[in-house]
Amino acid sequence: MKPQYSIVIQWSQEDKKYIVSLPEFGPYAHTHGNTYADALNNGEEVMELLIEDYQAQGKRLPEPLTTNFSFRFVQSLP
Repeated sequence: MKPQYSIVIQWSQEDKKYIVSLPEFGPYAHTHGNTYADALNNGEEVMELLIEDYQAQGKRLPEPLTTNFSFRFVQSLP
């Protein structure tokens, strides 16, 4: 089984902290290469695509992302 990845974004605005888990980005890997490794190497671009998809599903980020944000990849087996 291939591992699945999602991106968890964490950012702060004023005195609040936000954490959002975006869906798995496997389907987006082909836009930045043919492998998960390629997607990992282009994480920021893939994250932008996932945010667009997240918002297209009618979901909204609690607050706009600021310059003080970080993201990490979470791997799980299906």
